[in-house]
Amino acid sequence: MTAAMKLEERPDAVIVHPGGKPVAAVIWLHGLGADGHDFVPIVPELGLPADLPVRFVFPHAPVRPVTLNNGMEMRAWYDITPNMRQQDLAGIRASEQIVLRFIADEVASGIPAERIVLAGFSQGGAITLHTGLRHPQRLAGLMALSTYLPLPEQFAAEALPARSDTPILMCHGQYDGMLPLQLGAWSRDVLKERGYDVSWHEYPMQHQVCAEEIGHIGAWLTERLRPAPKLILPPGLRR
Repeated sequence: MTAAMKLEERPDAVIVHPGGKPVAAVIWLHGLGADGHDFVPIVPELGLPADLPVRFVFPHAPVRPVTLNNGMEMRAWYDITPNMRQQDLAGIRASEQIVLRFIADEVASGIPAERIVLAGFSQGGAITLHTGLRHPQRLAGLMALSTYLPLPEQFAAEALPARSDTPILMCHGQYDGMLPLQLGAWSRDVLKERGYDVSWHEYPMQHQVCAEEIGHIGAWLTERLRPAPKLILPPGLRR
């Protein structure tokens, strides 16, 4: 945290406020068993320009039993079973509604949807793709880290063709033993085949983030969120 940033703790989220009035927002979802504090330390490492005040919102997932972990209760965006083909449709839909409320809150605060990036790691990345590709308004971008595209059959029927212009950043570890690189690459290929603008990066790491990845994230966010330069017309063309 830098001196200009302010940390706000809420029951449903951790929020990092910039020093100035925010012109954009990033809603960043954590992975299984973590909470909203997980990625807070990364914010100052992103190297965002001082003239780009961005609010970072880190929601907490609900606490629920997770079948894969012997029914242990933990923060999870949806249940996971040993069989990846048996996906928790109801849990994914419920978390989609949670994220939609966070997006609506940012819009109500004055930040338009096209200035909001939806991001997530692992389970949070799956919810990011699920929600962002169905959102009725274009978002600034989707950031999917070490994750995969959930519910592919429903995606084919529900994804909005008009959202194919939403930029997507996908990052994955080459040695990821929890969600193999092949799963992320398959998700990337499905999206690209449907015309989505996917920027793909892979790193020599496991199920985690690394310094090189953080650098790519910071550059991508800056490109997505920096306001477009104002067009100054010659005096004869002004109205």
